[in-house]
Amino acid sequence: MRLSKTFLPTLREVPSEAETISHKLMLRAGLIRKVAAGIYDWLPAGLRVLKRVEQIIREEMNAVDGQEVWLPMLQPKSLWEETGRWGVYGKELMRLKDRKDAEFCLAPTAEEVVTDLVRREVRSYRSLPVMLYQFGVKYRDEIRPRFGIMRAREFYMKDAYSFHADAADVELYYQRVVEAYKRIFTRCGLTFRPVEADSGAIGGSFSHEFMVLAESGEEGIVSSECGYSANVERAELPPPSTDVAKVTSEKPVEVSTPGASSVEAVAKLVNQPAHQFIKALVVMADETPVMVLVRGDHELNEVKLQRLLKVQRVVKAKETTYTELSGSPVGFAGPVGSKARIIADLSIRTITDGVAGANKQDTHLIHVIPDRDFKPEQYADLRKAAAGDPCPRCGKPMTYARGIEVGHTFKLGTKYSASMKATFLDAEKKAKNFIMGCYGIGVSRVVAACIEQCHDENGIVWPAALAPWDLIIIPLNMSKEDIKSAAESLYAEAQKLGIHVLLDDREDSAGVKLKDADLIGVPLRIVLGERKMAEKKVEFRRRSEKTSEDLPLGTALTRVKELLLS
Repeated sequence: MRLSKTFLPTLREVPSEAETISHKLMLRAGLIRKVAAGIYDWLPAGLRVLKRVEQIIREEMNAVDGQEVWLPMLQPKSLWEETGRWGVYGKELMRLKDRKDAEFCLAPTAEEVVTDLVRREVRSYRSLPVMLYQFGVKYRDEIRPRFGIMRAREFYMKDAYSFHADAADVELYYQRVVEAYKRIFTRCGLTFRPVEADSGAIGGSFSHEFMVLAESGEEGIVSSECGYSANVERAELPPPSTDVAKVTSEKPVEVSTPGASSVEAVAKLVNQPAHQFIKALVVMADETPVMVLVRGDHELNEVKLQRLLKVQRVVKAKETTYTELSGSPVGFAGPVGSKARIIADLSIRTITDGVAGANKQDTHLIHVIPDRDFKPEQYADLRKAAAGDPCPRCGKPMTYARGIEVGHTFKLGTKYSASMKATFLDAEKKAKNFIMGCYGIGVSRVVAACIEQCHDENGIVWPAALAPWDLIIIPLNMSKEDIKSAAESLYAEAQKLGIHVLLDDREDSAGVKLKDADLIGVPLRIVLGERKMAEKKVEFRRRSEKTSEDLPLGTALTRVKELLLS
């Protein structure tokens, strides 16, 4: 392609709306443009990257016997009602009515529609297993779209669904897909980690997230040298031990803590460390208020609490609910004397001389001991894992990293087939529910996650497999006939060799051309300047390296081809 004829509107300044590195660079490099909050145009260079990711995924899905289909994004309410998800999915589900007032959704996922397809067409165990996958636009009505395409209202995904006759078969196939995912992200040139995860709104018994490691990642990951890795929401934590010898014998005493409603503020007043604090959080479990206790140095894991209580959602209670339950403003609630339903994290039992809210404004209690001064209804693992926590498998301290979720695999079991009465006849002519697996990859998210991981101060540094072009040829002065002729010759030859090449034939300055090349991030670059051309040489540079080298004009493309094949 010729850059003079390519729609590639680069920007010198960072757009004020952009927050993350990927958002900034995708706008500046002319990959996307914003239409509305969470909705973007994909421009030619961005679409080239998206399609390269798509093709890698397609090849690996075909390699595990996947068959590509095209399922509707506009799905009827009736299918979602069969599984019960119409009522519980929440406001994130894009809902609409047609002219006949029939209700539909713009689907974020396709479990219902694909299960409906298979239940109508697959009758016998002899037709199993079968895996169907698709690429398509998905929709989610994000309350606050942000981070560019990372958390958008419209996004591009690959979603796949497998149907099996028994649990053993789905287990074998699940592992095949996990290995395929590893190959996909390796081929994309990404540093990633598969981790155990919560299944969320998709459901099922078990799942893995595939995380691209990046400091800007929204997700926390803990892992151990034994191989255990998990999202902090999923990570299991073993019961801690309590040093009984250190438990105080003193009774609870009220202390004045005017205006101090946070652990940090109260800790300074009472001279106690955060791990001796009993933090009381009031949440709504569906429609029921619950007081949840975690240690002052820990964070509540709402996902674990939701699973424990078997509810659809857990959210922070409104201030009025908090006050009604505790009799105090936010920051001063506590378990001693409370009539609330109390659930406590396992770590609360390690507190030997605790500090808790006194259920009175500007007042806390000291010398509080669990099970002596208050008795929770239940102790459970309710907190987020953190660096240094013991691994649930080997017991050694875990390390912490941040990541961006780009893929998710689920063992669905019969969650959808049972509710939708999707059955097949087994070898004994008995009707059985399909056992299912579900496997998603955020294709557009892979592009953004790649940039978060692969960039420098000058722009994007694409891995070769995802770059919009393999090579950019930059003649610094198109008015010089020898430079122009050599550049055109290299361009024509590169095309014959099957190289995805971009010729910067614009009449711009050398500085503009070189800065754009760095910003766009094409992996290989050949620069033709007057001084080098006088020696029949060109300047060759890999985008991932700071230094360049001189190559003979006649062998430059040989070097390019060698690198692309390596």
